[in-house]
Amino acid sequence: MNIDRRLLTLAAGMFAVGTDSFVVAGILPQVAESLNVSVSVAGQMVTVYALSYALLSPVIAALASHWPRKRLLLAGLAIFVIGNAITALAPTLGLVLASRFIAGLGAAMYSPTATATAAALAAPEKRAQALAVVIAGLSSATALGSPLGTFIGSLGNWRDTLWFVCAVGLAALAAVQYLLPTIAALPSASLQQRLAPLKDSRVALTLLTTLAAYAGMFSVYTYMGVSFDRATGGHPEVLAGLMLLWGVAATAGNLAAGRLTDRFGSRVIINGAIALLVLNFLALPWTSASLPTAAIAVVIWGICGWGLVVPQQARLIQIAPAAAPLLMGLNSAALYVGISVAGVVGAAGIAALDHHLLGLIAVAPIVLAFMFAQSASRKIRVVALAATSTLK
Repeated sequence: MNIDRRLLTLAAGMFAVGTDSFVVAGILPQVAESLNVSVSVAGQMVTVYALSYALLSPVIAALASHWPRKRLLLAGLAIFVIGNAITALAPTLGLVLASRFIAGLGAAMYSPTATATAAALAAPEKRAQALAVVIAGLSSATALGSPLGTFIGSLGNWRDTLWFVCAVGLAALAAVQYLLPTIAALPSASLQQRLAPLKDSRVALTLLTTLAAYAGMFSVYTYMGVSFDRATGGHPEVLAGLMLLWGVAATAGNLAAGRLTDRFGSRVIINGAIALLVLNFLALPWTSASLPTAAIAVVIWGICGWGLVVPQQARLIQIAPAAAPLLMGLNSAALYVGISVAGVVGAAGIAALDHHLLGLIAVAPIVLAFMFAQSASRKIRVVALAATSTLK
């Protein structure tokens, strides 16, 4: 078995986790109607799932560090499937939210372990490419898993979508069981040791960039069904098509970002992606009004949004190569904290403004992400110059 096959197997699990993360946005109106709650309240399904992941992933990484990685991956996928099955059967909002927490726990066990395993399997000079392959499983879920799940929901009801997620999770579990060899446990480390890189301001600012950028982007994505209702005409199948387009663009952006980062460096790609996102979201109240302009906006959003992941990871690896596996887990946690914050930001935006103006709300955290990225760049340059001076 070669390394590519191992990475593709890990990516299969990321596809399942990504499908669950992103498909909820396409079924929120149905969930809200079924449970007799508002769309903004139903949107807390996204918040609870993402918050569960973000809070539990570093804790699990410390407590389960002695577990063989394959066992941890399988346990995570099993809990993930159980959580989604409970959601599919849940009769009340309270039980739905509790089950989303369980599903988030499973994702917290799987995703950081998968990225850390990918980093460990690859040679140092190919580590970023290995991470890009595994993360491609996450971004491709937006291109295939999420739109397909949304379409399934449009044919029946939102609970069918959750059963679809369970089926994807079981397929990923089978792939990991039969295609991934036994892999030794990660080096033992306490929670305090795993969080130690946060003391480095360069790391903290880079993680804050991820958090703020995704808080902005997903404050719109979570409520995409209502934000783009003028373009979709309220038809779930048209929304599924837009989500498919977003996902294809996201996958292309993720894969292209690796090559572009190698050629131009992480700073240029990070700055360019965030700047384009700011302009795109400023225009969103107008571009989301018709299907052709909405499609263009969605493509720019997908390419730039997911094109940010790889250069952010490359920047973290550049800062502390020896701590790369830990930093990948922290970056993933930051991304999910951003998504959890996005659910609240989006709900507040809908309550305060017209839901078609959510793009303007999203701009604020994305601009903040740009400021964090610039501060991180300055810190990196200062440390590099100091190191050069010391060598001289």
